[in-house]
Amino acid sequence: MPHPSLLSGRVENHKSQPARAFALAFLSVIPARESAVAAKKPTDNPRNRTSQMLYSGQLMKNLAWLLLLLTLPATANTPAPTRLTAPQLIALANAKDPTLRDAITATFDAKDLKAGTAWSGHGPDIYFAIESASQPTLIIDEEAGTPMQPAGATGANLWFATARIDAVARLHAFHYKINGADFGGRLDMPAYGPLFYLLPGVPSGTLSEKIVHTSKIYDGMKSNYWIYVPAQYDPKTPAALMVFQDGQGYANRDGDHGILSVIDNLIAQKKIPVMICVFINPGSVKDSPGTPTYNFVQAHAERFHRPLDDAMRSTLYDTVSDRYIRFLRDEILADVGAKYNLRKDAYSRAITGASSGGICSFNAAWQMTGDTAQFSRVISWIGSFTNIQWADSTGNIDPAQPGVTQGGQDYPDKILREPHRNIRVWLQDGSNDMENPNWGSWPLANIRMANALKTREYDFHFSFGKGTHNDGQGAAEFPAAMTWLWRDYDPTKTEQTYEIDPEEKAKPFFRVTITNRSSE
Repeated sequence: MPHPSLLSGRVENHKSQPARAFALAFLSVIPARESAVAAKKPTDNPRNRTSQMLYSGQLMKNLAWLLLLLTLPATANTPAPTRLTAPQLIALANAKDPTLRDAITATFDAKDLKAGTAWSGHGPDIYFAIESASQPTLIIDEEAGTPMQPAGATGANLWFATARIDAVARLHAFHYKINGADFGGRLDMPAYGPLFYLLPGVPSGTLSEKIVHTSKIYDGMKSNYWIYVPAQYDPKTPAALMVFQDGQGYANRDGDHGILSVIDNLIAQKKIPVMICVFINPGSVKDSPGTPTYNFVQAHAERFHRPLDDAMRSTLYDTVSDRYIRFLRDEILADVGAKYNLRKDAYSRAITGASSGGICSFNAAWQMTGDTAQFSRVISWIGSFTNIQWADSTGNIDPAQPGVTQGGQDYPDKILREPHRNIRVWLQDGSNDMENPNWGSWPLANIRMANALKTREYDFHFSFGKGTHNDGQGAAEFPAAMTWLWRDYDPTKTEQTYEIDPEEKAKPFFRVTITNRSSE
């Protein structure tokens, strides 16, 4: 499926915002006494340097005014600042700043305010806003509600609330009560823990510029990828490797996921090894018309009414074969290995992705075994273990692999019947994931996967929440998933026989109960 994202609501993870936004937030809300206190607390965290400078008294206020003026164009009126962070919005609210209403409407999309899905978070601190004719009550995780406060003059229809959620590194849900009826909300609101943000004193690595690769295995497909090299990398010492599907979304340090900061923090804490990370996007065959790959992808796109690039992503990620892993091994990783000293053993290699990227990651570890194995550690978020690329009697078969007829829905049975693979797997899904009329049930598919892995005593972990087809839960749990995935790693080894954890072995199988219907 298309890569999921946090479409409504934002998790703030920014080093800086436009100067105008900083000036608005900080000049309006920071009393001089608080500024002096804040100025006594320096930190090496680059994410906080700008805001701390602006906290340092009247001189810094003047500097902020200067920055504000510098951002104004020479011509007429400048629009209001956009997309303030959650801490900035909370600061404006606490100061009862008269610009709060304008800041809310500038930060959130109007449709999200009307739908009751607007929120913004930074760690445990969450800011909510909604447009309503009547006063709403905010309900988080079904706990007792909090009445919203008006943003602006009495009688206005814009409301806000702030909340601090102590249970971080997990997914939460919220909705509203308006005139006694449930309204709006989200099932996918992650509260990120401290490892999501670069910790003081932790060095950050270097992300390469975009690299464009033209594939031979996929008939001229062009793929973009980025290489992340941690600060601790020593060319004399082979580094571990991790590959991220849909990589561009994960490689943005200031984006919704915080993956780079998590990796930096965990390497510094020695919870994971020094590793080179490859963030690769699905490719495009738009420039290769008439090739066998193009023709197959185009036929899939037409049959299921998908854009060509989306169908290419599915061909790469959802196909149950060794073609994609050969593409990684023989083309992408061969190029990366020519630049950096990489570990060659599957014991030191991991792979991850979400949705179709999730099944892709599992497939990459599954398809090659023994001496040919490329990966032994897998993280799958909301994996598409469904029949998206199943070559049924009415489907088209890829001429590059005519013997491939299985789909992702076959993986639970493959786990049960095929020889045991030496892999370690973290699975994540949510009870409100998709039910697709063409391709099946994501929650049930992932439960089947978990029970199959348990039956065969694989080293696995299954995190099953209440989320939708959304990467919020996976991202919130990423530090825990990485720590679990790389536990007991020993750089002096090149292999390890993975075994089911005794605690997991003692637990029952996963069972389904009906929670959204009354008993009949």
